[in-house]
Amino acid sequence: MTKSTLWTVLAVALAIVIAWVLVDVIFSVLWFVVKLAVVAAVALGVYLLLRSAFSRSEN
Repeated sequence: MTKSTLWTVLAVALAIVIAWVLVDVIFSVLWFVVKLAVVAAVALGVYLLLRSAFSRSEN
């Protein structure tokens, strides 16, 4: 194996490791954003439910 072939193999291995880490980070961030959106939607629903329940009890 020549020296340039060895560097090519090492570069490919390093590129795979970097891509693996980047994809893991991106999916973690996307999953956090999705969970945040679900929590916001549920919180809005609960807020509207509570608001309507309390406005009915005052009338």
